Amino acid sequence: MNVSDFEYISQFLKKRSGLVLSQDKAYLLESRLNPVARKWNLSGFDELVQKVRASNDERILSDITEAMTTNESFFFRDQKPFDLFKDMVLPQLLEKRAGSKTIRIWSAACSSGQEPYTLAMLLKEAGPALAGWKIEIVATDLSNDILNKAKEGVYTQFEVQRGLPINLLVKYFQQAGDRWQIDSSIRNMVTFKPFNLLESPSMLGKFDVVFCRNVLIYFEQATKSTVLAKIAKQMPDDGFLYLGGAETVLGISDDFQLIPGKRGIYGLVRNGQSASRATA
Repeated sequence: MNVSDFEYISQFLKKRSGLVLSQDKAYLLESRLNPVARKWNLSGFDELVQKVRASNDERILSDITEAMTTNESFFFRDQKPFDLFKDMVLPQLLEKRAGSKTIRIWSAACSSGQEPYTLAMLLKEAGPALAGWKIEIVATDLSNDILNKAKEGVYTQFEVQRGLPINLLVKYFQQAGDRWQIDSSIRNMVTFKPFNLLESPSMLGKFDVVFCRNVLIYFEQATKSTVLAKIAKQMPDDGFLYLGGAETVLGISDDFQLIPGKRGIYGLVRNGQSASRATA
């Protein structure tokens, strides 16, 4: 791979998806894009770049983007954020939204669906506490291929073994050969939509909770700030933002601040003041 080809593809990816690749990640381009080259009957990465330079074929550009932006996901990832959702966030929302009985949740960059389905199962488990409530989970991703997989809700034995409690596997999945499909009652709780985080999320509406975990790490500083500013506009003053354990808003955004003692969960700052929220 020559430097010119690396720069050409990396600049395209940055403009298209916000993904930033340093030179030491050049190996990722070849490992992820060689299968794309084979799909188009090309010998490898070098010929793929030549094809893109010559034709600028949108179908190939889309395949390249999807190959590079599809990331790993699994059920109950890191566990603690979902414990806090069940024990802290949801009870507060049930109290504060008692009048409207409506809660909206956004799972941004949802990949193959494990995160929004985890939230759906937690809400399902809440049972009578949510009787009469309208709960919406909107899950978005840049990749149409991965969204189609998420909508099907079919996972391998390996995928369901990663973080999913056995009682929930038995309760909400049906086995089909060597794969498991999540029950339609859970699938129907999630609406999947294609969406690019570089665009305005206003079309998606307002959200009480936003999960944007392990996404910002792929963006440069300015893009992180822009994305967080856009998210802030779609949240009420007492909303909750989830980021990944290795992510932070420090030096990036003045719109959010960490909820004390709750790693990875942020509250909004409006006019220099944060909304009061219990942290027990």
